[in-house]
Amino acid sequence: MAEKLVVLSDMWGAKKGLWITSYFGYLQQYYNIDFYDCQQLGDIDVPISTEENIHNAFLNGGIDRAVANLLKKETEPAHYLAFSTGGTIAYKAGLQGLPMKSLTAISATRIRFEEQRPNTQLNLIYGESDAFKPCEKWAQQLGIDLNIVPNFGHDMYSDEKIISEVCLNLLEQVTKNMVRSH
Repeated sequence: MAEKLVVLSDMWGAKKGLWITSYFGYLQQYYNIDFYDCQQLGDIDVPISTEENIHNAFLNGGIDRAVANLLKKETEPAHYLAFSTGGTIAYKAGLQGLPMKSLTAISATRIRFEEQRPNTQLNLIYGESDAFKPCEKWAQQLGIDLNIVPNFGHDMYSDEKIISEVCLNLLEQVTKNMVRSH
C-alpha cells in the first residue's frame, strides 16, 4: 500500500504553482498525494493579489486558520512536503500534534520564530541566498540540521534541479520502507 504524502503549496496556492505538477510527476506513482492550496486552507481572500497583500493576510490570522484547518482535515500519520508558507503551516501544525511521519519543508522562513521543533523527521531546505532563512544558531538550539543549497534563493522549490533532488530524497524514503516491510 502506498504511503500518504500531504503537499502544501506556497502562499500563491495553485494560482502560480505550475511547477508543483513536476513534483506530482515524480511522486504520484509511489505516494497517495493530498494537495492543499494554502490560500484556501487559510481562508485567504484578498481583493488585490499582490505579494504584500497575500503575505499580510497570512500573517494576520491566515497561518493560524490554515494550521487549525489542517489539524481538522489530517488525522492519520503522513509524510509532508511543503513550500514556503506551506512549510510554516505544516511545522506549526506539527507542534500542535499533527501526526507526521516526516516533514520536508523548502524555504519555510517563518519557522525561524519558533522555539520548538515538531517530533518528526525534518528535512528543512533553504537557498543560501534566501535572506530570511533561519540562522545556524537557531538550528543548533533546536537540534535541527539545515540543508543549505548554494546559489539558490527563496523560490528555489520551483527549479527543476531542486524538484528532482527533493523527489529523489522522498522516493528513497518510501522505497527503503518497502524493502524493510517485505
